[in-house]
Amino acid sequence: MRNNRDDGPAALVRLVATGQAESRAELARLSGLAASSVSLRVEQLIEAGLFAEEGAGASRGGRRPRRLRLARAAGVFLIADLGAHHARLAVADLAGAPLALADLTCDIAVGPEKTLTTVLDELRALARDQGLSDLPVRGVGIGLPGPVDPATGQVVSPSRMPGWNDFPVRDFLAGHAAVPVLVENDANLMAVGEHRHSWPELDNLMVIKLGTGIGCGVIVDGRLHRGRGAAGDISHVRILSEATVDCSCGHPDCLEAHASGAALAAALAGQGIAVDHPSRIVELVTDGVPQATSAVRTAGRLIGDVLTALVNFFNPDALVIGGSLSGAEPLVATVRGAIYERCLPLATRNLEIATSRAGRNASILGAGHLLLDASGDWIEQALDR
Repeated sequence: MRNNRDDGPAALVRLVATGQAESRAELARLSGLAASSVSLRVEQLIEAGLFAEEGAGASRGGRRPRRLRLARAAGVFLIADLGAHHARLAVADLAGAPLALADLTCDIAVGPEKTLTTVLDELRALARDQGLSDLPVRGVGIGLPGPVDPATGQVVSPSRMPGWNDFPVRDFLAGHAAVPVLVENDANLMAVGEHRHSWPELDNLMVIKLGTGIGCGVIVDGRLHRGRGAAGDISHVRILSEATVDCSCGHPDCLEAHASGAALAAALAGQGIAVDHPSRIVELVTDGVPQATSAVRTAGRLIGDVLTALVNFFNPDALVIGGSLSGAEPLVATVRGAIYERCLPLATRNLEIATSRAGRNASILGAGHLLLDASGDWIEQALDR
């Protein structure tokens, strides 16, 4: 991972929060600041209640340095990763690591006001129930299963979110929480979480989220690539298919209409097999149900066809497959086989194709990191008090 050369106090907080530095000497080395400047800023951060210094860290040949860590009073982030019918809730520390987790059943189709109000109330209740409500909330992060305009924090023309188009999600939450708010596509958050948590040594990464829908987050030169908000959206790439299926976006034969968890559930329902969540498809595959195994292999072939073009075009260092369908081994194997069979040898020679290492908390971790990256203002305010 690249060293953060920003010389402000927020950079020092990020280095300690993410575990890259645990002493003043390491902060000086990584930030490029003089030891005297680091020492002064560390004292200011301790006085502001953001840092604590305790015990002794590892010696590098001299006196053992005192170990720096984030103080408990530094605060928490409230984070929610929303799906079509559920939300993963977290009260997280300033590195995005969950201090408390909960799953919430909800229907995103009831609209933004009701959904967001419920999620925010449940996040506050989670903090209260886990004895964390005395800590200052430094930011709120929300992952949504639709395209998000990074400039406005609005969802734009989502295919499975009735009533959400152009709704001011960021402004609505900021008005109810009075703290900085991050609104981001869920696959983008997953990509950041996977990269920072599991693959920090890689510069270029593609992370595919396979659940009720299909999403993709792209890391370029170590940073999330958003484009104008739709970068990585592979769900509505048109595919060749024997049978035409209309997509929720209004066009026929999108990848999502044939290969998403929702599409597989509909196909299995047509064969008399009820599926209430994509994770149930994984269970059916694990149990050896032939219809489910055949369905995920067909989906894997279609997804692999689309990813073959993207891998040839982008040449990522790794392709990571996450989401609730990533546990279906035949699907992942079919995707892997298609890419290795059809991509240029140079594109796959050093390519790693793997399932998620961060698991269900990947988007939570990603939101925490992005909130921390944008933490300069409140850290400056804490020092001015």
